[in-house]
Amino acid sequence: MKGLDSVGSQYLFLSLTPLFFSLGPTSTQSPCPHSCSGTQVERSRAGKVGTAVSLGGPGLKLLPKAVCFLNFSLLGCVFLGIAFLGIGLWAWNEKGVLSNISSITDLGGFDPVWLFLVVGGVMFILGFAGCIGALRENTFLLKFFSVFLGIIFFLELTAGVLAFVFKDWIKDQLYFFINNNIRAYRDDIDLQNLIDFTQEYWQCCGAFGADDWNLNIYFNCTDSNASRERCGVPFSCCTKDPAEDVINTQCGYDARQKPEVDQQIVIYTKGCVPQFEKWLQDNLTIVAGIFIGIALLQIFGICLAQNLVSDIEAVRASW
Repeated sequence: MKGLDSVGSQYLFLSLTPLFFSLGPTSTQSPCPHSCSGTQVERSRAGKVGTAVSLGGPGLKLLPKAVCFLNFSLLGCVFLGIAFLGIGLWAWNEKGVLSNISSITDLGGFDPVWLFLVVGGVMFILGFAGCIGALRENTFLLKFFSVFLGIIFFLELTAGVLAFVFKDWIKDQLYFFINNNIRAYRDDIDLQNLIDFTQEYWQCCGAFGADDWNLNIYFNCTDSNASRERCGVPFSCCTKDPAEDVINTQCGYDARQKPEVDQQIVIYTKGCVPQFEKWLQDNLTIVAGIFIGIALLQIFGICLAQNLVSDIEAVRASW
């Protein structure tokens, strides 16, 4: 029990006081006599490997710092996850979804609130399991953290390979996804804002062109459409005039009734799928760097969690 208690006090002390304690050679008057000297761990390990190894010594002094960094990072993930979940639930409450749960399935398109809920939930679960598992030396939580993070990494890797191999299929799915959300453009304010942001950022209109807005009941050009927005496009499709300080939300009215040459002056005529492909090619290095960085952080977290599990199990085995 003493060996395991010393490991627990060491990691807990390092996690709570990283700014006030240096992981160098310990003095005779240590503020944390059990955890800083590592004598209990030395005696526990000496019997198994034939040599004394101190967690605070030169050979492994980087490990406690890494554990400290991991704990604070995971603690940040917990609070971020709670914040994301709070934003998502607040958005649903504002739309009346919480008072009528069945309305979740009523939206024909994608509800962006799901992004906050899913990302927030994953961050909270990972952060809680990793942080509490490291502080309390709970091998079950540490293994859960490691396996869960490994599954996420595997899914990301699989998605990347499939996206590279099946480019045309991905493009078709993206086209279907955008057009499905065009149909539900007026059904949800969050979806509407997401589509408007996408079209403004990539300077595009529709999936492959402005005529894709014929799929929406308010913007189609059929004779039966009595909407004032008939044969038009949302304001986010309009080209921007730098001299205008106020957004003209009616700039897209009757835009598609004009000849194609005149349309190019008033609205963006390129689709969002080709514009996204162009943006991806222009920023391929940055995007690849971000994904590689995330992958390395995940691998680092998995390895560090497994290292902690092996340390805890080694001490328990020496009882």
